[in-house]
Amino acid sequence: MKSFLLALLLAATALAQRHKVNINTETPEGQLLQQVGQEADDAKKLALLEKFTADYGKSENLGWVYSQMQPLYVKANQPDKAIEIGDKLIALDPEDLETSLTSLKAAEAKKDPDLVKKWSNATGQIAQKVVASPQPKEEDEVEEWKKRVDYAKQVNTYSEYSLYAMALQTTDARKKADLIETLQQRNPQSQYMPQMLPLAIQTYRQLNDIEKATALAEKVLATDPNNDEMLLVAADGYMQKGKDPEKVISYSNKLIEVMNSKAKPAGASDADWENRKKTITGLAHFWIGKQYFNEKKYGPADKELRVALPLVESNQDLKAEALFYLGFSNYKMENIMEALKYNQQCAAIKSRFQAQAAKNVTVIKSQYRAVK
Repeated sequence: MKSFLLALLLAATALAQRHKVNINTETPEGQLLQQVGQEADDAKKLALLEKFTADYGKSENLGWVYSQMQPLYVKANQPDKAIEIGDKLIALDPEDLETSLTSLKAAEAKKDPDLVKKWSNATGQIAQKVVASPQPKEEDEVEEWKKRVDYAKQVNTYSEYSLYAMALQTTDARKKADLIETLQQRNPQSQYMPQMLPLAIQTYRQLNDIEKATALAEKVLATDPNNDEMLLVAADGYMQKGKDPEKVISYSNKLIEVMNSKAKPAGASDADWENRKKTITGLAHFWIGKQYFNEKKYGPADKELRVALPLVESNQDLKAEALFYLGFSNYKMENIMEALKYNQQCAAIKSRFQAQAAKNVTVIKSQYRAVK
């Protein structure tokens, strides 16, 4: 992407300057501008430009001077000053695409999510206006217009990339989510959205925003119904929300179907792939069983949880929960020996169900004295 940005900046220099300069060497102002033009050292040139703004704050050449200062501030690693000058240039010309892009670059240098969002949006809006501009009627202007439109398209793409890149870098989950949502709202078909999806899901779950995580997963599933990652998120989301039980079951069943038919991804070892299939399929059966248990449908719950149990063996918390539900379900179905067995197994595992499972064992033995 650095080479892409360099190409953009080179393309910008090839386009016509938006701010003209009028140098009259017979005046002190003109002589200072001439000195600026002759100075090769960037630091010295910047000092001369700063002197100009201090001495000639109302000059007609101020726009040109600012346009020279901003990239020099970026080059000198002074992003705050580059953005300050960018604000002044945009005030003079709200459709100055080069200035907006340079301000975005400065915001990226600051690693400031809010500023990146501000200048990404501003840059994208200006670029889209250029792309939508009508073709000139004069033939000698058409070629320049085509170059400008092509440049604007590239800038717009870069402005979307900047949101993606900043979302990857920022550690603030809320700002990360804001950047992701900004890109999604601006362009749901952006080439960077597929790469943003896993990050978005992870971020929403970090924020415990189950609603947004589930909604995003379902949006993906509308066009990619066999996406196992999104099926996982959707089934888990509805399980956690405790509503729409039919969706818990339908998404979980779809997940089982997908994992049973899905080919091993390239680069994955046989052992890793089998372990992933086992884990995900076990989760899906567990969710179905838990949902039936919550609905007091103990027969179907027992059936699903028995399938899930060997598949979730490595997850002690999940195993304990499955055992507890199996013990309760079998007790309700008057399968007393099975109920005792599952409660005993649950009581042997340190978990939030351990104490209650131990009590259940005592109760069952007291109620059915023949049971050992």
